Amino acid sequence: MDKSDVTLERMRTFVRVAERGSLSAVARELGVGQSTVTRHLRELEEAIGVPLLSRTTRRVTMTDEGSRYYADSIQILRLVEQAGDEARGTRGASAGTIRISCTAALGVLHVSRLIFAFQDRYPDIGIDLSLTDERIDLVREGVDIALRLGPLTDSSMKLRALGQSRRLLVAAPAYLAARGRPAVSQDLPGHEGIRMSNIAGSDTLALQGPGGERHAVPFGGRFRVDHGLAAREALVAGRGIAPAHHWLVDDLLAAGRLEVILPDYAPPPVPLSMLIVPERAGIARVRLLVDFLAERIGGIPGIERPR
Repeated sequence: MDKSDVTLERMRTFVRVAERGSLSAVARELGVGQSTVTRHLRELEEAIGVPLLSRTTRRVTMTDEGSRYYADSIQILRLVEQAGDEARGTRGASAGTIRISCTAALGVLHVSRLIFAFQDRYPDIGIDLSLTDERIDLVREGVDIALRLGPLTDSSMKLRALGQSRRLLVAAPAYLAARGRPAVSQDLPGHEGIRMSNIAGSDTLALQGPGGERHAVPFGGRFRVDHGLAAREALVAGRGIAPAHHWLVDDLLAAGRLEVILPDYAPPPVPLSMLIVPERAGIARVRLLVDFLAERIGGIPGIERPR
């Protein structure tokens, strides 16, 4: 075999196996036999001249050469797709799949509904939504768009600021009845705090006072968790006090299941941003979703749009 045998079909098969880690799963996904997937991989490796995958009885992983080839393959396949969209013009805008990554709790409670509305408008566009609070490599994971809370440092992505996510100090009425309501920020160290284990420095609560002054208050507690939805459940169960994004608890506040405490002392807001893989930014359907989310995201409770 020579390099002319490096076909897009074989490259796509390799990319999906690298992402799924299973030949049988990719065979089911593509609607072909596992022997076809195996043949595609063998022919691609023979054409390139190096092993791309390491196979065991339980798992398929990439070799070092495979990892490098995967990153290049992703970009090549995206450019091919973008070229097709541009050739079709507006006809290519309303079909195809977009892969989006989103902070988990925000995605479950709010962004998924925005995506439903987007698909109602563009029924031929498929959405692959991945929910994670980890900072992933968007190119390696094949993601087109990511919604992220907090400061960002990845300068290789296109960034669109969506606003600030306002936060509140909240607790359940049952907790406040049992432990008392804090009257000033200095009362907080005597209370149970629900802390996020995946946020550095969660043992100190940063608060902004009514005059803009900053306070750093010791914040302890027996329950720590790495997922916002679990923190929400702990709050409802009366396990303590927590700083919470408004969008995480807005329905619970409206129903009286949680209450705002120390309303004059709020944790600083957190930036909400959209990251876009530069190679995907020009694809028509990706542009449609970027503009749609940027327009609708301000309707999420507590998201303050950029001025």
